Amino acid sequence: MKVIATNIPEVKLLEPRVFGDERGFFLESYNERTFAELGLPTHFVQDSHSRSTKNVLRGLHYQLEQPQGKLVRAVVGAIWDVAVDIRRHSPSFGRWAGTELSAENKKMLWIPEGFAHGFVVLSEVAEVLYKATDFYAPQCERSILWNDPELAIAWPHSGEPLLSQKDRAGVRFSQTEVFA
Repeated sequence: MKVIATNIPEVKLLEPRVFGDERGFFLESYNERTFAELGLPTHFVQDSHSRSTKNVLRGLHYQLEQPQGKLVRAVVGAIWDVAVDIRRHSPSFGRWAGTELSAENKKMLWIPEGFAHGFVVLSEVAEVLYKATDFYAPQCERSILWNDPELAIAWPHSGEPLLSQKDRAGVRFSQTEVFA
């Protein structure tokens, strides 16, 4: 497993070793021993799977209580995945890291607790899998406005994104509850 630095030191792009031939490919998306050697978390409590169509934008979500670290990957199609540092005392507070995750590049993004997370679908359809370090708790979930000008995230989508009601009602970054 290769770890690629992002512009935020705690957010890591992971590139698994892929073994391929005329039959297809094999890769380890998670190995407890390898993750421990790389200093990454080894305890996950939940796997989630979403399917979305082109221009669907999900996020920016986080749980203030029961915060979740997430290991994210696209197994069908392609997404632009984003993590925003919302830890008030962090040197990278208010900064974001973004990268393309796809079935083709097989990369994964590690997003630690203390970050908001979102993605936009670049392909006709995308299926996204992520492992979480804590359970989903809807009563603890918050949403930051995806297009907040203070964050200035460079979303690579064409046209107006398709949003859920929850995401349309996201709050501005300056008004959001953050981690101390």
